[in-house]
Amino acid sequence: MVMLNQILERQNMIQALKRVEANKGSHGVDMMPVQTLRQHILENWETIKSQILNGTYEPQPVRRVEIPKPDGGVRLLGIPTVTDRLIQQAISQILSKKYDQTFSDHSYGFRPNRSAHDAVRKAKGYIKEGYRWVIDMDLEKFFDKVNHDRLMATLAKRISDKPLLKLIRKYLQAGVMINGVVSSTEEGTPQGGPLSPLLSNIVLDELDKELEKRGHKFVRYADDCNIYVKTKRAGLRVMASIQRFIERKLRLKVNEKKSAVDRPWNRKFLGFSFTFHKEPKVRIAKSSLVRMKKKIREITSRKMPYSMEYRVEKLNQYLMGWCGYFALADTPTIFKALDSWIKRRLRMCLWKNWKKPRTRIRNLTRLNVPYGKAYEWGNTRKGYWRISKSPILHRTLGNSYWESQGLKSLQVRYETLRYSS
Repeated sequence: MVMLNQILERQNMIQALKRVEANKGSHGVDMMPVQTLRQHILENWETIKSQILNGTYEPQPVRRVEIPKPDGGVRLLGIPTVTDRLIQQAISQILSKKYDQTFSDHSYGFRPNRSAHDAVRKAKGYIKEGYRWVIDMDLEKFFDKVNHDRLMATLAKRISDKPLLKLIRKYLQAGVMINGVVSSTEEGTPQGGPLSPLLSNIVLDELDKELEKRGHKFVRYADDCNIYVKTKRAGLRVMASIQRFIERKLRLKVNEKKSAVDRPWNRKFLGFSFTFHKEPKVRIAKSSLVRMKKKIREITSRKMPYSMEYRVEKLNQYLMGWCGYFALADTPTIFKALDSWIKRRLRMCLWKNWKKPRTRIRNLTRLNVPYGKAYEWGNTRKGYWRISKSPILHRTLGNSYWESQGLKSLQVRYETLRYSS
């Protein structure tokens, strides 16, 4: 029980508590919010701890949440109660120390000091070296399909602590509550718990080791695995043999519709893609731009009666986070073009807000437009979108105007991030 005692040690539990509180997140089936977790633990910790040590602790079922996927369909999440999140986090912290050092250098997902950006840079390096075909492997509903017996057998090879193994199995089989009814979970590690990412890496570490043994150039981020080869023929051969390994040995299923052997610039990887040049550049994948524009259209929809302050605030929140991730792209022009498009959308909203001709004339003259011109444009019959591109609005509601309204520039943010890194 050495490992279980390490997990329940005061220092480790405090670290886990801080992490769960920082992550915030939604409540589980018991409706307890993260804000009351600390008080609950202070009052009940001795009972919970002795139950875990005696092997009588029973995790509660996870709460089923469905979130839409960008490419259609839904992603099933299982939200554990905050108490279970705390215990899972504590287990994950100790197991990570044991496992992380033995994981492959080609694995980047859910690991300390590694990020999606590192994975994309690695992929870019392979393309530059001449590996200009990619085997894009998609594992079908990976988190829902993990075989429990196989996972427990893998864990038992390196963990001799029987009560800990028993507790992990209880978490895997805690069940899921859908509309008040609890169903059992025969397979899978529910996405949403702090332990799932580590368990998924332990399952797929076997795939990493197999690919390394065969000498392949590959990058894996969680269940996204890309293998780089020099010819299409090699790609098709490798894909067939790796698919056999995944389905027979790991007992997982490859999604044949989404998997392919193709040029890297025709595929997306973690929201990015590449250019076809000898010196490839990282670019933002088309689907990522479509998703981003959809969000911007929602915030700047002229049907919604939002105030301009609210729109600018929401845009800043979304754009700064979005740019923080996508600043890895080597294509600055796209950020400049997006800036212009966003300002045009805001001009359209503002023009609609100035409903009446007299309001438009008054506001244009305030912006130093000569009265004659203001009268002419204030009485125009052109549509909102068309007028938003007119020279008069372009000039009066240009960059300096939106800057004074507090709108942050994507291009400026991009340049700041690029030159500071």
